[in-house]
Amino acid sequence: MERHVLVVFPHPDDETFGCGGTIALFTQAGVPVTVVCGTLGQMGRNMGRPFFATRESLPHVREAELEDACKALGVQSLIKLGLRDKTIEFEEPNAVIDRLEQILREVRPSLVLTHYPSYAVHPDHNALGSLTISAIARLPEAERPKVHAHAFAPECRDLIGPPDVVNDISSVVEIKLAAIKAHASQSQVFFGRINGGQLKDGISDELKQRFLKNETFWTYRFG
Repeated sequence: MERHVLVVFPHPDDETFGCGGTIALFTQAGVPVTVVCGTLGQMGRNMGRPFFATRESLPHVREAELEDACKALGVQSLIKLGLRDKTIEFEEPNAVIDRLEQILREVRPSLVLTHYPSYAVHPDHNALGSLTISAIARLPEAERPKVHAHAFAPECRDLIGPPDVVNDISSVVEIKLAAIKAHASQSQVFFGRINGGQLKDGISDELKQRFLKNETFWTYRFG
């Protein structure tokens, strides 16, 4: 049983699509979860289908969606870093690392979920994952939480091997689906794509098996 789980991702919806089921498993078991979101996804291209957001309103829309998704997942605390979407790699690194270190020392998690640096496709994913690892590395070795890193680059299994952690999330599928649907500006397009371009109210059993059965992570090993 974990003491506290800290989830650090750059965009609203990363917490849900990447590890919403895992978060729900922890919260259902009574483990407190704190989510740290780097940006408000203000440079995202999805505006809903049909469009209900504009470039100006998108950060406010996505902030509200993030809050609703975290409520659906049972998250006890949400921290927003206020970084600029698609520019995390250009932030002054020590400023971000200092803030993450402060959060780590306040929350004292036993487990951190974040992106695996270099294996998470998007530059923001890789950058914030790397900054999170650097913040954890500042802690005395005995105080460092475990890190389960999310990776989905095509070459990751060839380069870092099979995942170390495979979480069966079948018992919390409906919770993850509720969180996905809370991110309406992003998930309407997502559901449209996975249903052959046809938006549907329901989700097929086949989809649940293919997309909503397991979530995988790699244990990040320091040094």
